[in-house]
Amino acid sequence: MNTKRILLIQGHPDPQGAHLCHALLQAYADGAAAAGHELRRIEVAQLDFPILRSAAEWEQSALPGCLLAPQHDIEWAQHLVLFFPLWLGDMPALLKGFLEQIARPGFAFHDDDNGGFGKKGLSGRSARVVVTMDMPALVYRFYFRAHSVRSLERNVLGFVGISPVRETLIGMVDKLDADAARKWFGKMRALGAKAD
Repeated sequence: MNTKRILLIQGHPDPQGAHLCHALLQAYADGAAAAGHELRRIEVAQLDFPILRSAAEWEQSALPGCLLAPQHDIEWAQHLVLFFPLWLGDMPALLKGFLEQIARPGFAFHDDDNGGFGKKGLSGRSARVVVTMDMPALVYRFYFRAHSVRSLERNVLGFVGISPVRETLIGMVDKLDADAARKWFGKMRALGAKAD
């Protein structure tokens, strides 16, 4: 099996950790490390960056210093795995702010000569999105059509060239017992081993 360079992005905004998202990331990391893959991690909650407030800031201001290493990690990676809880039907605001800061012109994409968005800057990478939620995952997927995850996949990851993007939706986490949690950790270890 070919080894891969995997970047794990923890998008839970609580800097104290110890949530299901953290345990899922660790299980994935354990499986990937045991299979010989190279790993790096980004803990978004540990980063101190401002929220972008205008198009001019996004296009022209300097990237905050604490985000230079995460940008390098994304360049390094062949496969990205994002972990986050569903909050108010979407990713937490801190993770969205992180992605807005990181996905700057000249890095995530490059203008073409006609002024449009020409070249995708992060092509050649794949991703998996792991999302926890209190509602049943099937309700989110089929009734709500997984709208926020689809938007992330199409409008952020796909826009910058990351493909394919797969997803793992874990529902009813408020009622997850130890046995069910162990099964999810096993699934994460298996995905990590395959770098999927």
